[in-house]
Amino acid sequence: MFKTDGIINGLFGTHIDFWGDQWLARITVIIVNIWIGVPYLMLVVTGILMNIPGDLYESANIDGANAFQQYTKITLPYMLFITGPYLLTSFTGNMNNFNVIYLLTGGGPETQAYYQNAGRTDLLITWLFKLAVNKGEYDFAAVVGIWVFIVVAGLSLIIYNIIPSTK
Repeated sequence: MFKTDGIINGLFGTHIDFWGDQWLARITVIIVNIWIGVPYLMLVVTGILMNIPGDLYESANIDGANAFQQYTKITLPYMLFITGPYLLTSFTGNMNNFNVIYLLTGGGPETQAYYQNAGRTDLLITWLFKLAVNKGEYDFAAVVGIWVFIVVAGLSLIIYNIIPSTK
């Protein structure tokens, strides 16, 4: 879709270099990632919304609560309570979002300005893969990978103990 002769360039009738410009590549990767993730999130959210008991809204109406009060006191707390673990796993999953970056850009556009030839769209996981596979620097990649694990695991444990749905 984003190639020079792809459907997106065909719609605009011009040549847009999606993968040559660092900012356009980053924006395109973000848009594709949203395109991939939003349908699943919408299924989860609609399933949760359908399971909020209607009695809560009925009693709120009787008590005189307006729509904003119902949203802030019923819908939002219920949604955050249920989606807390999902948001936590999404955080850890996006730290290791290898497939979108590597398959779309390969971490590029490449540059010499970044440390160890990290590309302009590289995440830590794709940069570690390139260090280990392309450059053979297994030792450095292993150390950085362990540190990434320690940071993500630490943040996950802190968040896990804060969110109310795990108590």
